[in-house]
Amino acid sequence: MRICGVELSSNDAVVCLLALDRGQFSIEECRVRKLTLKKDHTREELKYFQSTFLKLMDDYKIDKVVIKERLTKGKFAGGAISFKLEATIQLIEELDVVLLSPTQIKSALSENPLTIPFAETGLKVFQESAFSVAYAAHMLKK
Repeated sequence: MRICGVELSSNDAVVCLLALDRGQFSIEECRVRKLTLKKDHTREELKYFQSTFLKLMDDYKIDKVVIKERLTKGKFAGGAISFKLEATIQLIEELDVVLLSPTQIKSALSENPLTIPFAETGLKVFQESAFSVAYAAHMLKK
């Protein structure tokens, strides 16, 4: 199964593609590490973001998109634009989209720790959260 982990921050959707086949994980190469919504975030820009995201998922034959849920209150609350991005992705009918809370992610990671340090994955530092989301989704599926 191929999962795309997504972390939404500001006007960016940071992605990480993680596949699990017969108990073996593989980090899929991807032509982009993040998709950005332009600052004016008009209807046309949201539709463009949506179609670009769908095209990326189709090209890499992603089975499920898992988004790290953002808090609505408090110090680490998500911004308005990131909630627009979340809704834009969730409304893509062709995709199976799931939200994972930080608590679910933390629990999955504590029960199934990574066998290698993140630094050895070859991903960029800003992709760590998206990777953790994808990994946790695979672990919760077991």
